[in-house]
Amino acid sequence: MHRSALAGFIIDCQVDDLRSAADFWAAALGRKLRPSAAEEDAGYVPLETREDGLHIEVQRVAHASRLHLDLITDDVEAEVQRLENLGARRVQQVRDWWILQAPTGHRFCVVPLRKEGRFPNPPTVWP
Repeated sequence: MHRSALAGFIIDCQVDDLRSAADFWAAALGRKLRPSAAEEDAGYVPLETREDGLHIEVQRVAHASRLHLDLITDDVEAEVQRLENLGARRVQQVRDWWILQAPTGHRFCVVPLRKEGRFPNPPTVWP
């Protein structure tokens, strides 16, 4: 048994100036930036959200600009296998999460639960 839920939206930007892109989206969405100086966070600029809200961040990418979803789970491998059974395929593992591609061609990520085990919204429990 594992749980999963929609974690949030990632704004993929094919840009050189990530800060300007993040400034635009923060202003457009009425949010403040929550940048991190941590080396592993280079290329990502989170926007402020409510503690129990969906995660929104701006990310620098090499592919065309687009939006993608993140699904959050307490068992990444079980959730990836569940989604593969529905027709998704693994594209790439990044640190401790997976980029998948849906049968529709959309890419999305399956990320591990963090924040003391709290989901941003009620999760679905899978057998």
